[in-house]
Amino acid sequence: MKKRYVVEIGMGVDQHGHRGDPTGAAIRAINSAIYNISLCGISEILNLSDPREMIVDVLIGTPFPHNVDEEKVLEAIPFGRKRLKAIEGGLIARGVQLKSLGDDSADILIANAAITVSFDL
Repeated sequence: MKKRYVVEIGMGVDQHGHRGDPTGAAIRAINSAIYNISLCGISEILNLSDPREMIVDVLIGTPFPHNVDEEKVLEAIPFGRKRLKAIEGGLIARGVQLKSLGDDSADILIANAAITVSFDL
């Protein structure tokens, strides 16, 4: 039976050069969610030794969700059986367009991530 162990939330921003591609913001949102987490209870409480046993469900809310590069985004998750669902969400804020950085607009893309770690117990 699948049991949830933890849910972590993160936010990521892409200020420049995104060309309507929220992949960078989505990766930053995942990193924000997982950088400060240690799942020591996996081995100490659940008595599991292989982090590949984790089921990692990633929900990304972002502008242009159909443009998310699923493979690149899931590479940000170091372990587990990974699944991604990208939905319309996040924000677009007006920034500044710097042609010297290759910007195609002044849009700032903001993505949110909810990462749920579960186990089959």
